[in-house]
Parts: sequence; C-alpha cells; structure tokens
Amino acid sequence: MSRLPQPPAPAVLQAILRRTEDVVAVHRATRLVRVFTAKGQHPQRWNTFRYTGPLPHARFDTHPPSPDGTPSVAQEHGVLYFGLTVRTSVAEVFQATSVVDRRTRSPFLVALRPRRTLRLLDLTGLWPTRVGASQELSSGPKHLTQAWARAIRAAYPELDGLWYRSSMDSGDPAVCLWDPPGASCLPAAPDVLLPLDHPGLDLPLARVCEELNYTLLG
Repeated sequence: MSRLPQPPAPAVLQAILRRTEDVVAVHRATRLVRVFTAKGQHPQRWNTFRYTGPLPHARFDTHPPSPDGTPSVAQEHGVLYFGLTVRTSVAEVFQATSVVDRRTRSPFLVALRPRRTLRLLDLTGLWPTRVGASQELSSGPKHLTQAWARAIRAAYPELDGLWYRSSMDSGDPAVCLWDPPGASCLPAAPDVLLPLDHPGLDLPLARVCEELNYTLLG
C-alpha cells in the first residue's frame, strides 16, 4: 500500500523539522550535472532557472497550478534539477522514451560546482516518514509530489531545495534547486559545457546508455 497523501499545512511541517538531521549541507566542491535543452518549448541556458511550470513530468515544480492546468510563468518559482553523475542526469531527462536524442531541441551537458554550500531538505532519510509520507516522494505521482514541493517550500523558504533519490538511476542522489534563494549558488562559469552531440561525449554516453538500456541517437 502506498503512503503518499496530500501534504499537511506548512506550519505542521515547520514544527516537525529537525535541522541537524533533516537538512543536507552540500559542499561547494560538489560537482552537479545537468542536461538541458537550448531550443524547443522551454529553452534554457546553463545558468538559468526555469520559471515556467508546473510541467507534468517535473517532480518538484513548485509553481502554482493555473485554473486550466497549463504551465504559467512565476518569477518567484524558479527550478533546476541536477544529478551528481552524467548517468543520473541522462536517466532522469530521457526517462519518458528511453531514447537519448543528441540533436533535437539542441541538448547540452553542463557540470558545475556551486559557489556556496547548499542547504537541502533530505528526502532520503526519516523526514518523509515523520511527516506522514514515505520514499514515494521520490517516485510517486507527479501531481502529489508537486503538491508536497509547494508545501515544503512554503514551510522552509530559507532552504535551497531538495536532496532526493533518483527513481531512474538505482536511487542515486539527485538535487532540485529552487530560486529564490538558489540563484545565488550558481557559479560565474561551469566546469564543463558541451552540446550533447560533441564527439568527446560519444563514448561516455554510449556506456551510460548501455547501462540503462537506453537508445542513443545522433
């Protein structure tokens, strides 16, 4: 039986938080990896948050849903998703089709290190259980996890986002950043910024796709 009800009120979440146990400090030397698209319906750059949402596939979008259910622009609800490895990012981004298309919508790979320590709510520990949920926060229906994300952000506006388990990459760590306050953590320049069809990514992407049983195109 699943355990992912609607979230309690933000005041309830505030009272339950144990800051020494429930907040992960991610050091500024930690490398975060992301795949993003420079073209298409929601084009982005390596250092821009997405302020349009909530998107149906995006687990922790905090944007308030519009009356007609379509995404809207909310400048106070920026979001970015990262893995700690290329495999996690590829597994998450291309999960709908299991096809890694290296050209359509001009996808890029970026690796960066935050300019300051990140403070993230730890969804991999006991916090979900204590607040009446479960690890389904990282794998359950998106409309429910988005509702939880909105409640979490309202309860803990000082936190940069979430530390959670990738449901597509064997539970390996993943990061969701929210802006505000997350924009202040982005560096002036990334460590790596390459189009996904760069020849230098041929072998790494082939290995990742073999491990995931994804199809590599381009």
